[in-house]
Amino acid sequence: MAKIAYFDCLSGISGDMTLGALVDSGVELQRIESAIRSMGIPEIAMRAKPVKKCGFRALQLTIDHPPEHAHRHLHHITEMIEGASEIETEAKSRAHRIFRCLAEAEAKVHGTDIEKVHFHEVGAIDSIADIVGTAVALCAAGIEQVVASPVPTGTGSITIAHGKVSIPAPATAELLRGIPIAASEIAVELTTPTGAAILKTCAGRFGSLPSMSIDAIGYGAGTKDLETQANVLRVLLGEADEPPRPIGSVIEADQATVLETNIDDSTPEQLADCVERLLTAGALDVFQSPCTMKKGRLGVLLTAIVPSGRVPLMEDILFEHSSSIGIRRYKVDRHKLVRAARVVETRFGPVRGKVISLPSGQQRFTVEDDDARAIAKQHRTSADLVRREAVLTFERER
Repeated sequence: MAKIAYFDCLSGISGDMTLGALVDSGVELQRIESAIRSMGIPEIAMRAKPVKKCGFRALQLTIDHPPEHAHRHLHHITEMIEGASEIETEAKSRAHRIFRCLAEAEAKVHGTDIEKVHFHEVGAIDSIADIVGTAVALCAAGIEQVVASPVPTGTGSITIAHGKVSIPAPATAELLRGIPIAASEIAVELTTPTGAAILKTCAGRFGSLPSMSIDAIGYGAGTKDLETQANVLRVLLGEADEPPRPIGSVIEADQATVLETNIDDSTPEQLADCVERLLTAGALDVFQSPCTMKKGRLGVLLTAIVPSGRVPLMEDILFEHSSSIGIRRYKVDRHKLVRAARVVETRFGPVRGKVISLPSGQQRFTVEDDDARAIAKQHRTSADLVRREAVLTFERER
């Protein structure tokens, strides 16, 4: 059995909401405060009080500290974490990963190196306490696996140290790449860079509440009051049958929507055209399976796996370019191997492909089929020979 935490991000996520929810679930606040003070900031004080958000009780976490004007770099925060005497190694490692994730996002949006990034809002003591406190709390609760719901960002604009920006803020948007976003029309920043970095670093997969036995539930309050819903993050702690993915796992998780329809009166040419249109429009995969329909008629089960945000477009294509009169739809959780684009130089010239990381730690190189066929035609050889040459070149260069 694995200790699991489920982050229910109905109203987004921030650092103080996360830490408040974990404390409300039973993690001792004094333990977290002592850990933060050991980072060289003994004057910090953490207070937790129950509040009401849209009629629901939640824990509001407040961090008191003297005024400061420091803009820290990553190495400053790294040194503070490493020098902490009351933070366990596992919690230090998790905090380091969250801050590095933040630094990489900030460096990307500002076009600089991660060591040159100035942490503004997230370099302040309260944000440092939120991140390190979350790492300490997850370790204290024995959490081995984190699963999270799709996260809303809110809409509108906010003003940060670099001026006025749209929601999600640039760093937040960068951090949320690959994470399923939930639609929201609330004109408030629901997900902060700190909250997004916690999700990016800690959550092994995203989706609906997993199969688990619930031991504790915590509610962390946000600072804003929303008119239409409670501004809280709910965290459910318990045990799950599925073993946790190890830290640094090469398996990513996301959600998609499956569309499927049974067809017995479209021509093969019409179905081929429909499949091509679905793929061009962004379908993740499309396939046809033979089936037997009512009255013994032979038909085709046309299945499209699509990004959840493109479901209406994909349904329109299915209705317009096949004879379907009804579509079934359901969400699925996906596990996928991490992959990266790579070009290898062979005796036939450059060949594009993907490097796929396997759970065993090995890597596999897969050649782009279009490249293999085009190069084979140009050099009057076989596509299989081009593929083998590219794979051998990749193996030699590793």
